Amino acid sequence: MLEKVPVAEDMAVLLGSQLYNVWKGLCTIIDEKYEMDHLWAKGGKTWTYEYKYRRGGKTLCTLYARENDIGFLIIFGKEERAKFEVIRENLSEDVQKIYDESKTYHDGKWVMYHPVNTSMFDDFLKLLAVKRRPNKKR
Repeated sequence: MLEKVPVAEDMAVLLGSQLYNVWKGLCTIIDEKYEMDHLWAKGGKTWTYEYKYRRGGKTLCTLYARENDIGFLIIFGKEERAKFEVIRENLSEDVQKIYDESKTYHDGKWVMYHPVNTSMFDDFLKLLAVKRRPNKKR
């Protein structure tokens, strides 16, 4: 948990205006589909901030921020990896390539995307739906 949660200005300075808009856009599309708890934390050794989308003790995804960089992490368990294979052909080559190159650990496949624009957002929503069905009606 962070003592002081960053405000919009803090994030804009850290990420730069273009990436901050990507960050806001990503948060917006997730918030439109999912009712989740939002947890801010320190980003460890590599990142400045960590922002988790969590509900019922399970993490949907985690966003990371550091100077001029955004990370979007999804951890796929065994069953979720099988579901990924079912939707694979509906995802962009870039999203598939990053997934394929990601390391699988004992607790799942940790897939980190570094969005620089909104081009992967539709695919991100498909990946999130593998983890959990959207729970907001829109």
